[in-house]
Amino acid sequence: MEYAIEMRRELHKIPELGFKEFKTQAFILNQIRSYPEDRVSYDTFETGVFVRVKGLTGNRTIGYRADIDGLPIEEATGLPFCSEHAGMMHACGHDVHSSIALGLLRRLVELPIMDDVVFLFQPAEEGPGGAEPMIKSPLFEKYRPSEMYGLHVAPEYPVGTIASRPGVLFASAREVHITIYGQSGHAAFPHLTVDTVVAQAALIMQLQTIVSRSINPMNCSVITIGKVDAGIRENVIAGRAVLDGTMRALNGTDMEKLEERVRDIVRGIEASFGVTIDLQFGNRYYEVVNDKNVVDKFSSFVKMNADYVECDAAMTGEDFGFMLKEVPGMMFWLGINNPTSGLHQPTLNPDEQAIPFIINLMDHYFREYV
Repeated sequence: MEYAIEMRRELHKIPELGFKEFKTQAFILNQIRSYPEDRVSYDTFETGVFVRVKGLTGNRTIGYRADIDGLPIEEATGLPFCSEHAGMMHACGHDVHSSIALGLLRRLVELPIMDDVVFLFQPAEEGPGGAEPMIKSPLFEKYRPSEMYGLHVAPEYPVGTIASRPGVLFASAREVHITIYGQSGHAAFPHLTVDTVVAQAALIMQLQTIVSRSINPMNCSVITIGKVDAGIRENVIAGRAVLDGTMRALNGTDMEKLEERVRDIVRGIEASFGVTIDLQFGNRYYEVVNDKNVVDKFSSFVKMNADYVECDAAMTGEDFGFMLKEVPGMMFWLGINNPTSGLHQPTLNPDEQAIPFIINLMDHYFREYV
C-alpha cells in the first residue's frame, strides 16, 4: 500500500477550494486512465469524477464516496510534502480520503470482486456543497449504487479503530451570512449616525438565546458566529457590519426553528436600532443518517477484524447526508491517531498507517460481506 501513501502525499501538496479542484481532478484522472478500459469506466462532473470498477458478475453496485477539496488554512505541519498552495491546506483530511479511494480502486482493478464498485470523487464538501448537485446529475443515475459508504478521519481515535452508529451520525448544518447597514459618521456625533456596531453586538447576543430558549433542551443544536467585521478606525462610527456563522441541529425540525428565530430576531434588530439587514442562509447540509441494517452488518464485520466503537452523534456537518437520503448506506470515523491536533487545524498530521489499514479492511468487507 505504499502506492496509496504516495498518492496521499502528492494530493497533500495541491489542496484546492470547492469546485476549483482542477489539479486534484487531473491527478485522479491520471491514475484512472492507467487502468484497462475493460475494467474501468469514468465520467467527470464539474471538478469531480464518477468511476466504475467492473466486477466479475456486476449483479449489484456498491458505492464509495471520497471528498477531494481543501481548506483556506495556512499549513503549519512542517512536513516535507506540505502544501504548495499558499494559504490552503488539506486540514480536514480529504487528501487521506481520496488516497484511500484510489488505493481501494486499484486493489479492485487488480483483484476483481463479484460486484461492481462505483467511486464518487466529490468536490466542494467544505462549501458550497458538491454532493447535492452530484446526485442531481444524470450521471448519478448511470452510476447509482445500491449501497453507499463513506468515511471521515478522526484524530482522536488510534489507527485501527472504526467508530460509527446507526441513525444520525452528523448534524444538519447551514451557514448564516448577515450584513447590517446603517449610517457612518464621526464618533463625536453619534446622534447623527446609525451605529451598526451596537446593532451587531445586540444581534450576536440575541442569537445566542435561540438554542437556550427556542429549542427543546433534550435536543442538540448550536449557533456559532465565527466571523465579525465592522468599521475602518477608532473614531469613525461604522455604517456597515458583517457577521458570518453556522447553525447545527440533529433534526430537520429544529433546523427550521433555528432559521425562523434568526429571521424574527433580525427583524427586531432592524426595528430597535433603525438599521437595514440583509440576511442570507447558505446551502443546507442534511443530517448524515446511517441505515441501521448497513451499520449492523458493517459493525459486525469490523468487530471481527479491528476495534469498533459505537460513538455519539456529532454536530459536525457533512454533505454526504444528501447521498444517504438517496441510497441506504453509512459513514464512519477512521482513527488517524493525532489527538493533539483536531480537524480544520493547521497542524493536522494523520498517521499514514491508517491508509493501508482501511484499504485492506474495506477490500475484505466488499469481497466477503457486502
